[in-house]
Amino acid sequence: MSKQIFNVCLYLLLVFQSSFALAGNTAFSPLKETFPAANFSLNDINGKTHRLSDYRGKVVVLNFWATWCPPCREEMPSMERARKKLINDDVVILAVNVGEDEDTVFNFTGDYPVEFPLLMDIKGKVIRSYPVKALPTTYIISTDGLVTHRTLGGREWDNDKLLDELRRMQHKPERKQ
Repeated sequence: MSKQIFNVCLYLLLVFQSSFALAGNTAFSPLKETFPAANFSLNDINGKTHRLSDYRGKVVVLNFWATWCPPCREEMPSMERARKKLINDDVVILAVNVGEDEDTVFNFTGDYPVEFPLLMDIKGKVIRSYPVKALPTTYIISTDGLVTHRTLGGREWDNDKLLDELRRMQHKPERKQ
């Protein structure tokens, strides 16, 4: 599929799913079948390399997003607030930007400053490893490297209900395939 067709499809899905209010999305759905998280290595906007395997033993909130995506932009500040609330927990937020360059993402951070890693998937290699159908899509990866939950659309990530569920996942034995 060409990049243009892919972008149009993502945009149409985004428009469809953006009708859901961000404030109303305070949960994420467990997957019927867990699957091993595809390992990857991506640079952040500062050039530092991050490997998913580096975060084994932590709950990983793996968010796929783009600067042009309104729900992505809307949820970004709540992800930063969540990061601050989870600072003493074994939970990490990784935001994978899909298909944009470092300058675009760097300019975005002028309006939406965050301290969690913004990873660059310029060629779309990582997004093809996960079944992403719309942006934002977020996967929750257990401490033992299994993808256990997925969200479609934006969330208020600093919502206490979500944060408590993420904290419980730090210590809960995960389902096996």
